[in-house]
Amino acid sequence: MAYLGHILTENRNGLVVNTCVTLATGTAEREAAVLMTKQIPGGSKRVTLGADRGYDTAEFVHQMREFRVTPHVAQNDTNRRSAIDARTTSRPGYAISQRKRKRVEEVFGWMKTVALQRKTRFRGPDKVGWMFTFAAAAYNLVRMRNLMIQPA
Repeated sequence: MAYLGHILTENRNGLVVNTCVTLATGTAEREAAVLMTKQIPGGSKRVTLGADRGYDTAEFVHQMREFRVTPHVAQNDTNRRSAIDARTTSRPGYAISQRKRKRVEEVFGWMKTVALQRKTRFRGPDKVGWMFTFAAAAYNLVRMRNLMIQPA
Protein backbone atom coordinates (compact mmCIF):
# COMPACT_ATOMS: atom_id res chain seq x y z
CA MET A 1 0.00 0.00 0.00
CA ALA A 2 1.12 3.50 -0.74
CA TYR A 3 -0.04 6.64 1.03
CA LEU A 4 -0.04 10.28 0.08
CA GLY A 5 0.31 13.03 2.67
CA HIS A 6 -1.54 16.27 1.98
CA ILE A 7 -1.20 19.59 3.78
CA LEU A 8 -3.02 22.89 3.76
CA THR A 9 -0.93 25.92 4.69
CA GLU A 10 -1.68 29.57 5.17
CA ASN A 11 0.25 31.98 2.95
CA ARG A 12 1.21 34.67 5.43
CA ASN A 13 3.58 32.64 7.66
CA GLY A 14 3.70 29.24 5.98
CA LEU A 15 2.17 27.35 8.92
CA VAL A 16 0.37 24.06 8.34
CA VAL A 17 -3.33 24.37 9.20
CA ASN A 18 -4.61 20.94 8.13
CA THR A 19 -3.23 17.53 7.19
CA CYS A 20 -4.67 14.46 5.54
CA VAL A 21 -3.31 11.06 4.50
CA THR A 22 -4.97 9.09 1.70
CA LEU A 23 -4.27 5.99 -0.31
CA ALA A 24 -2.37 6.79 -3.48
CA THR A 25 -4.80 7.03 -6.40
CA GLY A 26 -4.89 9.19 -9.49
CA THR A 27 -7.37 11.63 -7.98
CA ALA A 28 -6.38 11.51 -4.30
CA GLU A 29 -4.76 14.96 -4.29
CA ARG A 30 -7.86 16.75 -5.58
CA GLU A 31 -10.19 14.71 -3.36
CA ALA A 32 -8.09 15.54 -0.28
CA ALA A 33 -8.07 19.22 -1.24
CA VAL A 34 -11.88 19.19 -1.43
CA LEU A 35 -12.11 17.39 1.93
CA MET A 36 -9.74 19.82 3.66
CA THR A 37 -11.43 22.83 2.05
CA LYS A 38 -14.79 21.72 3.47
CA GLN A 39 -13.21 21.89 6.94
CA ILE A 40 -12.21 25.56 6.62
CA PRO A 41 -14.35 27.52 9.08
CA GLY A 42 -16.98 29.51 7.22
CA GLY A 43 -17.04 33.23 7.70
CA SER A 44 -17.56 36.47 5.90
CA LYS A 45 -13.95 36.56 4.67
CA ARG A 46 -13.33 34.99 1.26
CA VAL A 47 -10.57 32.37 1.11
CA THR A 48 -8.12 31.61 -1.70
CA LEU A 49 -6.55 28.25 -2.44
CA GLY A 50 -3.23 28.06 -4.28
CA ALA A 51 -2.36 24.84 -6.08
CA ASP A 52 -0.23 23.52 -8.91
CA ARG A 53 -1.46 22.80 -12.40
CA GLY A 54 -2.55 19.27 -11.60
CA TYR A 55 -5.58 20.82 -9.91
CA ASP A 56 -6.61 22.75 -13.04
CA THR A 57 -9.72 20.74 -13.88
CA ALA A 58 -13.21 22.10 -14.48
CA GLU A 59 -14.70 19.88 -11.76
CA PHE A 60 -12.21 20.97 -9.07
CA VAL A 61 -12.50 24.67 -9.91
CA HIS A 62 -16.31 24.41 -9.85
CA GLN A 63 -16.25 22.65 -6.45
CA MET A 64 -13.99 25.32 -4.97
CA ARG A 65 -16.28 28.09 -6.18
CA GLU A 66 -19.25 26.28 -4.62
CA PHE A 67 -17.43 26.45 -1.26
CA ARG A 68 -16.81 30.21 -1.76
CA VAL A 69 -13.09 29.53 -2.23
CA THR A 70 -11.24 31.35 -5.01
CA PRO A 71 -9.01 28.77 -6.74
CA HIS A 72 -5.56 30.25 -7.43
CA VAL A 73 -4.53 27.23 -9.47
CA ALA A 74 -1.64 27.40 -11.93
CA GLN A 75 -2.98 27.31 -15.44
CA ASN A 76 -2.49 24.09 -17.38
CA ASP A 77 -2.97 25.25 -20.95
CA THR A 78 -0.69 22.73 -22.65
CA ASN A 79 -2.75 21.30 -25.53
CA ARG A 80 -6.01 22.22 -23.78
CA ARG A 81 -8.03 25.05 -22.34
CA SER A 82 -7.48 25.98 -18.71
CA ALA A 83 -10.38 25.93 -16.23
CA ILE A 84 -8.97 29.11 -14.63
CA ASP A 85 -10.16 32.17 -16.51
CA ALA A 86 -9.19 35.84 -16.61
CA ARG A 87 -11.48 36.80 -13.74
CA THR A 88 -9.03 34.98 -11.46
CA THR A 89 -5.69 35.46 -13.21
CA SER A 90 -6.09 39.20 -13.74
CA ARG A 91 -6.17 39.92 -10.00
CA PRO A 92 -2.93 40.93 -8.24
CA GLY A 93 -3.59 38.34 -5.51
CA TYR A 94 -3.28 35.53 -8.07
CA ALA A 95 0.35 36.40 -8.82
CA ILE A 96 1.14 36.67 -5.10
CA SER A 97 -0.49 33.31 -4.43
CA GLN A 98 1.54 31.67 -7.19
CA ARG A 99 4.77 32.94 -5.60
CA LYS A 100 3.73 31.77 -2.10
CA ARG A 101 2.87 28.26 -3.34
CA LYS A 102 6.48 27.15 -2.87
CA ARG A 103 6.05 27.25 0.91
CA VAL A 104 4.18 23.96 0.70
CA GLU A 105 7.27 22.38 -0.85
CA GLU A 106 9.40 23.74 2.00
CA VAL A 107 7.16 21.90 4.48
CA PHE A 108 7.44 18.63 2.57
CA GLY A 109 11.21 19.03 2.25
CA TRP A 110 11.55 19.56 6.00
CA MET A 111 9.26 16.63 6.78
CA LYS A 112 11.21 14.29 4.52
CA THR A 113 14.67 15.21 5.81
CA VAL A 114 14.29 16.29 9.43
CA ALA A 115 11.07 14.53 10.48
CA LEU A 116 12.04 11.25 8.75
CA GLN A 117 8.84 11.07 6.69
CA ARG A 118 10.52 10.09 3.42
CA LYS A 119 9.71 6.44 4.09
CA THR A 120 7.10 5.58 6.67
CA ARG A 121 7.88 3.10 9.40
CA PHE A 122 4.24 2.36 10.16
CA ARG A 123 1.42 0.34 8.66
CA GLY A 124 -2.17 1.35 8.30
CA PRO A 125 -3.71 4.70 7.44
CA ASP A 126 -4.38 5.63 11.07
CA LYS A 127 -0.78 5.28 12.26
CA VAL A 128 0.67 6.82 9.10
CA GLY A 129 -1.79 9.71 9.36
CA TRP A 130 -0.99 10.27 13.03
CA MET A 131 2.75 10.41 12.39
CA PHE A 132 2.25 12.72 9.41
CA THR A 133 0.15 15.10 11.52
CA PHE A 134 2.70 14.90 14.34
CA ALA A 135 5.50 15.81 11.93
CA ALA A 136 3.45 18.77 10.63
CA ALA A 137 2.90 19.97 14.21
CA ALA A 138 6.64 19.73 14.86
CA TYR A 139 7.26 21.76 11.70
CA ASN A 140 4.85 24.43 12.96
CA LEU A 141 6.72 24.66 16.26
CA VAL A 142 10.05 25.09 14.50
CA ARG A 143 8.55 27.60 12.06
CA MET A 144 6.97 29.64 14.88
CA ARG A 145 10.29 29.73 16.72
CA ASN A 146 12.00 31.03 13.59
CA LEU A 147 9.27 33.61 13.00
CA MET A 148 9.56 34.90 16.57
CA ILE A 149 13.35 35.31 16.25
CA GLN A 150 13.11 37.52 13.15
CA PRO A 151 13.18 41.27 13.86
CA ALA A 152 10.01 43.16 12.97
